[in-house]
Amino acid sequence: MEDTEIIELYWQRSEMAIKETDGKYGSYCKSIVHNILQNREDTEECINDTWLHTWNAIPTERPYEFRTWLGRIARNLALDRYRKITAKKRGGHEVDILISELEDCIPSAQTVEKELEDAELAGLISSFLKKQKKESRMIFVRRYYYSDSVKQIAERFGMSESKVKSSLFRIRNGLKVYLEREGIVI
Repeated sequence: MEDTEIIELYWQRSEMAIKETDGKYGSYCKSIVHNILQNREDTEECINDTWLHTWNAIPTERPYEFRTWLGRIARNLALDRYRKITAKKRGGHEVDILISELEDCIPSAQTVEKELEDAELAGLISSFLKKQKKESRMIFVRRYYYSDSVKQIAERFGMSESKVKSSLFRIRNGLKVYLEREGIVI
């Protein structure tokens, strides 16, 4: 079923919309969520929350890129759940590692203007990535958006883990320099 047809089912408030969404994008969303939560039960709960959030959001919104929109909802819900789960016990989890890797090149955004700064930062990161080679962009997105492990990325692109690590290191350093040149305080 086409995305526009699925979205129309949501507008009609048909429960088939959730079934069709899960059939078409369930594996995609589960992959994103599981890479963050690393737990089957939490992943299933988060996916159910994703479908509920989608059900509640679509009557007021018509997503342009449905797949990307769903992925963003699933990822944000998974990160929220991850923060709740690990609020008392920090360290050792892949998401902690991802966050610590990016801390050196992305500033903390705990200010009143957080949303505006986040949008500006996202635009700058996007501009930076557009200037990179396709492989570098894909590695960066697989690591920091989809939360793929270094091993998963190496297997996906047919390269060694050390090459992936060094590529990520170079991209992060380049991003840091780019953001500083654009006036972002790290």
